[in-house]
Amino acid sequence: AQHLVESGGGSVQTGGSLKLSCKASELTFSTYRMAWFRQGPGHEREGVAMIDTDGRATYADSVKGRFTISRDNAKSTVYLQMNSLKPEDTAMYSCAAAAWRGASLSPVPYNYWGQGTQVTVSS
Repeated sequence: AQHLVESGGGSVQTGGSLKLSCKASELTFSTYRMAWFRQGPGHEREGVAMIDTDGRATYADSVKGRFTISRDNAKSTVYLQMNSLKPEDTAMYSCAAAAWRGASLSPVPYNYWGQGTQVTVSS
């Protein structure tokens, strides 16, 4: 079963915005920490943003002030609003779910992963 399905990726120009969505199924969504990761060409997977079960968010320095993570437990969905996009934001973006309360921006503790959605930012 595919527990996490992302949508909302696409191609934009520098300075543009996109909003990614990740719909969860077959999970008790409200009990999981949710995060967005990205992997660009030639780069390792990078944690972008994490949101705790109580709504507290953590961001990578590279996206602070530009990206906002949010969640809607009623819809079992986590979002990533991306503003002021830069070419270096180009990557495959994946959402992930972690049962462990200590999970943050390292990919190791995450139990479930989506297949990803591509974001391309052109200059």
